Amino acid sequence: MLRAAARMVSSTGLTVSLEHISLEEVIRQADVSRSTVYRRWPHKDLFFSDLVRELASNATPTILAEEQQLIQQIVTQRPDWLETAERRQALVAELFRRLSLLDFQTLSGSPGWRTYLALHATFQSLTDEELKRQVQAALAQSEREHIAAVAAAWQYLAGLLGYRLRPDLGATFEDLAALLDATMRGLVIMSLSMPELATKRTRARPFAAARTAEWSLSALGLASIASAFMEPDPGITWDSERIAVVRQALTGLALAPG
Repeated sequence: MLRAAARMVSSTGLTVSLEHISLEEVIRQADVSRSTVYRRWPHKDLFFSDLVRELASNATPTILAEEQQLIQQIVTQRPDWLETAERRQALVAELFRRLSLLDFQTLSGSPGWRTYLALHATFQSLTDEELKRQVQAALAQSEREHIAAVAAAWQYLAGLLGYRLRPDLGATFEDLAALLDATMRGLVIMSLSMPELATKRTRARPFAAARTAEWSLSALGLASIASAFMEPDPGITWDSERIAVVRQALTGLALAPG
């Protein structure tokens, strides 16, 4: 029985069900009449099809308000972060170290992240080809919007901190955002079965950090990718006026959610 079932799963893929959602409970919470619901969705499966479409339209995790607060906190901890090239590099390293860990921990405990995983598994196993196409298109659009927002935030921060994409790579901030996102999501998925990945720390001083500190795997991974993509912009002059403008911009940071 187990071998036969395993062969079936191998050929069709493991399906994810929405059967745990009670239509009667949804009707109660929505505070609508049962007759109205059944006129709109004569069968339960029709409602679930529309539900999958709705979830797919807003599937990807968002940039957190907590990220902005943490950036402001890090910048204000040391007023001299921007004074020299070495300290600016150290600031970037500290941002990587702490923001990556915050994102990993938040993503790991997010119900929205579990929905994201389930949706990707669900749409592959849908038997209605038109519904599958629509869900795939909605997921793709949601991903593109998310990547665009992440890329815009990285481009803005990189410009503030005096960094640019390495010209010889021929890459874009969208490419960088996609790789960073994929790496973070991969680590989160692996940590579901290997929780030690979430708690592993390395005492190190990589990426010209200001001091030896604990680095998570997510911080090491994301910082490695970003370091391969970006370099200090030689065309920027760091005078007292620029330092003042950048410090003010970082302490009053407002990134668009994405």
